[in-house]
Amino acid sequence: MNEQSPGAGWHVDRRCTNCDAARQLAPGLIAEVDGRSAVVRRPRTEAEEQALRAAAFACHTRSVRHDGHVPARELDPFPLRLTENVHLCGHNSPRTAGANSYLLRRPAGNLLMVDTPRFSSALAAKYAALGPVTDVLLTHRDHAAHGRAYADRFGARLWIHRGDLAAAPDADRVIRGTEPVEVADGVSAHPLPGHTEGSVLYLADGRYCFSGDSFYWSRSDRDLAVAESVTWYSVTELAASLARTAPRVRFEWLLPGHGDRRHLPAEEFARRLHALAGRTAELRPRSVDFTALRW
Repeated sequence: MNEQSPGAGWHVDRRCTNCDAARQLAPGLIAEVDGRSAVVRRPRTEAEEQALRAAAFACHTRSVRHDGHVPARELDPFPLRLTENVHLCGHNSPRTAGANSYLLRRPAGNLLMVDTPRFSSALAAKYAALGPVTDVLLTHRDHAAHGRAYADRFGARLWIHRGDLAAAPDADRVIRGTEPVEVADGVSAHPLPGHTEGSVLYLADGRYCFSGDSFYWSRSDRDLAVAESVTWYSVTELAASLARTAPRVRFEWLLPGHGDRRHLPAEEFARRLHALAGRTAELRPRSVDFTALRW
């Protein structure tokens, strides 16, 4: 394609930390090359241009660029609707390792924020334009950086598990133990220690599972997976958590902090989650190489 034709000039700069967010939003256009994301094909349609713009506004290092620049602010697609009740926040934060965050709409019209994007008053206003945000649900300590700022801006309650309370010591609601807890009508917190001591997954309406970093959909494996290399607390505890939780939960949408999202029938996810618990039980503790991570 001629460099002057529509769509030319997209690239990913060297600040990329290989977090995968851009590849999730622009599959086939952005891929992993030598341990980083790279634009591997020029966009051919307006929909593909939009996918690259979404990747640019999600990237936590602002590494996805067009002619050396982040696209104009008016082209920002976030919050991006994923389902009738879930929006992706975009604007991933370098202070949460580039994690995805979400807005969940409830039948009364209010919203719950699950984990947090980077904070700014302008972004908060965009999210609040969808409706009143009444709760900010943190899945674990790695994603807590902007929780208090968003909760204060929205006048919302901030939730975290006691095991990770040091990351949000001024939380309004503290989840304790390992039993499920109702956090809102139709929404429950399921403590899942493993990735961190206080990791939690949130279930909504028997449809949506916000899994934080406890497990995700692996495109390469085409299956559920755990991130063994960044299981900070205990892979043994993670296996026990999965074994305890798998029989209790049903969902059709998997919405993780890192790793790919996926929509499958609830019965299929139930089968795969049971199998994941079995595979995780076979893993043995190993030290985490912090120097291998670029965030």
